[in-house]
Amino acid sequence: MLTLDKFEEASEIVKKVTRETKLIYSEYLSEQTENKVYLKPENMQLTGAYKVRGAYYKISTLSQEEKEKGLITASAGNHAQGVAYAARAFGVKAVIVMPNTTPLIKVERTKSYGAEVVLYGDIYDESCKYALELAEENGYTFIHPFDDLSVATGQGTIAMEIIQDLPLVDYILVPVGGGGLAAGVSVLAKQLNPHIKVIGVEPEGANCLEVSLEKGELCTLPEVATIADGTAVQTPGEKIFPYLKENIDEVITIQDDELIVAFLDIVENHKMVVENSGLLTVAALRHLEFSGKKVVCILSGGNMDVITMASVVQHGLIQRDRIFTVSVLLPDKPGELVRVSSVIAQHQGNVIKLDHNQFVSTNRRAAVELKITMEAFGTAHKRQIVGALEQAGFRPKVIRPIL
Repeated sequence: MLTLDKFEEASEIVKKVTRETKLIYSEYLSEQTENKVYLKPENMQLTGAYKVRGAYYKISTLSQEEKEKGLITASAGNHAQGVAYAARAFGVKAVIVMPNTTPLIKVERTKSYGAEVVLYGDIYDESCKYALELAEENGYTFIHPFDDLSVATGQGTIAMEIIQDLPLVDYILVPVGGGGLAAGVSVLAKQLNPHIKVIGVEPEGANCLEVSLEKGELCTLPEVATIADGTAVQTPGEKIFPYLKENIDEVITIQDDELIVAFLDIVENHKMVVENSGLLTVAALRHLEFSGKKVVCILSGGNMDVITMASVVQHGLIQRDRIFTVSVLLPDKPGELVRVSSVIAQHQGNVIKLDHNQFVSTNRRAAVELKITMEAFGTAHKRQIVGALEQAGFRPKVIRPIL
């Protein structure tokens, strides 16, 4: 049971493997939302995510016989690292089944903690089914990533720390995949202060909790599609669902594009790397319909591979009009390129790519196409540059950048 005694016990036990992640006040996000916004940076844990809490506490409750059988779990990455790290701390074997789509950084770090990694399936649910089969065949002890009350208890220790840091917190925003973190945090928060509101935040393409709560019963999504791989779950946990029904006050869903903007917000204003699932709560701030409240966003993890990071940054800059492309038609004669460049330079645009197409028209002398990709300071600056090109007679057409 998710009792206060168990939460207190777990809070002491997990200190053996966790870093202190004090709340960070975000002046930028507070100004943007007219609330007092604090960040709980679980991305700064040794394993890069909060999951080590639940894994370590769960293993601490096992018998010696259960540990000696070896442990197995399924995970998109963060729980995998949590179990691998905790298993090494206890000196026991761990086998981790991960989806084929898991970012390479999560796979390699899981292996670095001494675990055996098996890649299977395209989504978590397929990996979990296979892990259960391996557990049956080999007698391993299965550590569920979220549908386990001991795991949820370990995750809930985050709420204890939040309230210790900010006793008068009004709202806690928590990412939701299968619901273990949300269950633990919401139950303990309500036990410590029934007036605290807990909002679950899901990707729009994996909103299994929202659908289940609306229908009042566990529901399985036909498919999931989101860049927030750590929360790409089709079905909430069966054991923890009653706790979620009772203690989650609201569910907000987030589109993938919103996570891209949130990534830039955190990188530029707090110099932290947070993975897409961990950014759900930051993106949710723009959906809040209140002001003047003390709000804590749980940043659940920071395990993002460099390729994904580069892609998110590029798309974020495009969304914020800090990179844009215009297409102009020019006569094919000397001096036209210089004329265009001069207009852009006068208005402090920085050209990063040119594409000159002489074959856009059968009459090259009448028109050739020039696509110009450039950097700007934002939307207002972009409009200024485009307006200057229009005034110079170039008739620019803004198109989607191809980087």
